[in-house]
Amino acid sequence: MTHPLSRQWLAPALLLCAALWPGLASAGKTLSTLQQRGQILCGVSTGVAGFSAPDAKGQWQGLDVDICRAVAAATLGDANKVRYVPLNAQQRFAALKSSQVDLLSRNTSWTLSRDASLGFHFTAITFFDGQGFLVNKKYKVTQAKQLKNAQVCVQAGTTNEKNLADFSRTHKLNIKPVVFDSFEAAFKALFSGRCQAYTADASGLSSVRNKEAPRPDDYLILPDLISKEPLGPLVRRGDDEWFAIVKWTVFALQEAEELGITRANIEQLRKTSTDPAIQRLLGTGEDTGAMLGLKKDWAYRAIQAVGNYGEIFERNVGAQSVLKLPRGPNRLWNQGGLIYPPPVR
Repeated sequence: MTHPLSRQWLAPALLLCAALWPGLASAGKTLSTLQQRGQILCGVSTGVAGFSAPDAKGQWQGLDVDICRAVAAATLGDANKVRYVPLNAQQRFAALKSSQVDLLSRNTSWTLSRDASLGFHFTAITFFDGQGFLVNKKYKVTQAKQLKNAQVCVQAGTTNEKNLADFSRTHKLNIKPVVFDSFEAAFKALFSGRCQAYTADASGLSSVRNKEAPRPDDYLILPDLISKEPLGPLVRRGDDEWFAIVKWTVFALQEAEELGITRANIEQLRKTSTDPAIQRLLGTGEDTGAMLGLKKDWAYRAIQAVGNYGEIFERNVGAQSVLKLPRGPNRLWNQGGLIYPPPVR
């Protein structure tokens, strides 16, 4: 006979077990929707080389694009099941909020106001950046504080616009912002002589200088950074399962680099590795996918599709790219950087 007090605690205990037992994880409404659709809708930029831009064949390429591809591989088993939705700075948040896209992977800075007041969750940091200035060398400007009374081109609706105003006010520079709705219009105004400088995230400045400037050697990226710009993908609030999937896909790519898993050795490691951490990532050990409502090999599929975080970085913005950006703070934590993924276990 069951004691009456046992019945009192039975229902709460069952609820606790359901919450903790991996096999009982639900898929979540966003995952269910995109599985039925057979495609992820990914919000990207209108064209920032190295992050999200179509190549000569119209195929989207870049670090932000690879994050979308990794999520598609983890959730749908195919990195190509993505439709890219180009969004400018003014469109991006409305598009995510209205479900025109499932996630926004579009060089967007993580700030308190965006995280706390717009109804979104930033999932993880995929690139540590900072705001800088691109100037024509003919102006003989070598430091940002020499831009007193200068006209500076900037895109509307960005943290760059606010940071420029703060920097000018703090240092009493009387900078005159020349604001444009689009990224392209802002940097083209610099090249036409409308402004003495163009300000944006330093990674974007490298993209503009190397890919868009009529004569790249005529332009200089000043050494000063006037802000912190941690960039990463966003999802809507209200679907914790989808939030977890996107977040842990990024962490899996970063941990893969930490564990030495690459696209070149992934198949061999999957067959031979006895390291429990590697087995968890490659779907041959403990099942971590069930906790996310995914298949056991979710992380393996993501890494196989796009490589580890280091490979993604080098291919798109690092030494193997046109931008040739140094890893800097985007190195792993055990190599002097800030990339410190929580363990996939």
